[in-house]
Parts: sequence; structure tokens; C-alpha cells
Amino acid sequence: MKLPQLNAYLHLLGPTPLAPIRLEDEGPVVWCKLEFLNPSGSTKDRIARHILTKAWREGHIRPGSVVLEASSGSTSIAMALVSAQFGMRFIAVMPEGVSNERVLMIRALGGEIRLTPKELGIRGSIAETERLAAECHGFLPCQFSNPENATAHAQATAREVLDQIPGGQVDAVVSGVGTGGTLLGLYQGIRESGCEPIPVHARPVDLGSTPEVECCSFSSRIPGVLDCVSQIFRPEELPGLQVIEVRDKDALATTRNLMRHGFPVGASSGLNYAAAAEMARRLGPTAQVVTVLPDRMERYFTTEVFEPMRCAN
Repeated sequence: MKLPQLNAYLHLLGPTPLAPIRLEDEGPVVWCKLEFLNPSGSTKDRIARHILTKAWREGHIRPGSVVLEASSGSTSIAMALVSAQFGMRFIAVMPEGVSNERVLMIRALGGEIRLTPKELGIRGSIAETERLAAECHGFLPCQFSNPENATAHAQATAREVLDQIPGGQVDAVVSGVGTGGTLLGLYQGIRESGCEPIPVHARPVDLGSTPEVECCSFSSRIPGVLDCVSQIFRPEELPGLQVIEVRDKDALATTRNLMRHGFPVGASSGLNYAAAAEMARRLGPTAQVVTVLPDRMERYFTTEVFEPMRCAN
């Protein structure tokens, strides 16, 4: 089916800049993909565009179709944006307790919200999404299990990185894992070029004292970074995978440091940068380590990231 004209700007999505960022005078340089500059403010625009465009072309969705996704934030915002462009109805199923900024952004884009019990976490949202889809014959992008999630990054994000980084050489690629699509897709796409990057899983540790909405999270303080949910993230497909643990308080401090350097990002960006900087230290000053700054700050104004700013005189 021919794609509607009004969504033409989605096909211009990217390339986002790849910026060499050094936060400390004697610290390492990390090559950061500025994914917060995508239309809805996150890297999830890539998977929303890719999955829904493919479904449209294959005749699975059309104007008036219902799209449903379980997501605590950025994916739902991206799906709401693309659905609006395609003239479709979008329903986001989210655990109770997500930041109100994310709810408002989805509603502003015409999306609907269904909340599931907080104690069930994202698994409860996935189950409810499947139930609702059966009722309304809706389309499920299935970000946690759909291999097209990783394909979107392999075909676009990775190729942009290779075009932008000096010499086309990537020594390591670093990302936190929610669905796992970013890390897997970047690794696969870069490896296909002939590079042999080290894949690095950025993992937050030291749970905060305040419970959050993702009950399966590695950390209750870094939204969207989950454990034991993804069916895409399989370590055996990432030979040589390394895990770098980052204390969640350090991830939050790094997020604020990125903000002070002019990068308006969320907590997962601090996690990614901190892990990537550690990997760069291990590999030495000539290494080119790539990571992603996944989303923008405004969806986190009422979260712990902004606590010092709220308390300032």
C-alpha cells in the first residue's frame, strides 16, 4: 500500500550528528550519536518508523487501524507520532507511575493511555496490550520481540555511524539494554562493514531506595533499562560481549554533567556515556568508542534526574 504523503518528513529522519564528547579535561573522548534530535526526541523514532512503514507496505495496517504498544515512555511517544502521521489510532499501555510528562506527550500526539498495575511492571503492560489487541484486532509492533527493532538500527543508525566516524573505524559499541535492539543492531550493522567492534552492555547497579515502575529493571532509577524482558537481546549473538556496570547514582550524575555541557538528555544517556567512557579508558586514547544518547530531558522533569534543580535556590 502506498504510504501517505503527509508522513514524508519521517523518511528524512536522520542522520543525527555523531559528536565527540569529552566531559573531563583529562577524560576520554566518546563518540555519541545524538538521537535526542529525532522528531519525537528519541532513538525510538527509528524503530517506530521502520516497523510501521513495513507493516503498512505489507498491508497489515491502513488509515484507521489501531496500533498498540507496551512501553513506559519513549517507544510509545514515537509510535504515537508515526501513527498520527499515518492517520491511525494509537494506544499506549504503560505501568502506573510513569512520569506525567510522558503521558502528556503521548496524548498531545493523539495517542490514548491505558495504565496497568505498577506492581506488575512492564510484563503486565505487555499482557494487557495483547488482550486489547485481540479485542480490537489491533496491530502489535512488539518492540521486545520483533527482530525488525534491531534491523532498524543495523540498516540506518549503524550506517550513519560508519559514515560519520573518522576512518570508518569503531572499536567498541556501548548501550544499555531495554529491548536490546539498539546494541544488537549497531553491532550487527557495524560488523557487516568489516569492523570488529567490541559489544558492551551498559548495566546500572545499586538499586535506588524509591521503587519505580519497571519492576524488572536493573535499576529503579534509570527508566527503560530492563532485565529479563527482551527476546531480542541474546548474548550469543554478540560474540565478545562485555558488561560494564555503572552505579545508578553515577549514571544520574553523568546525565546532569551532559546537561551542563549543553546536551539535553535523559538518564539512559548518562548510563551509556559513563560505560562508554570506562570502555574508552580500557582500550586507550586512540580507541573510537561509540554510544547513543537516546532521548531528551523534557520527559523526565518530575523524576530524580532533576531533583537538584528543583531544590536549588
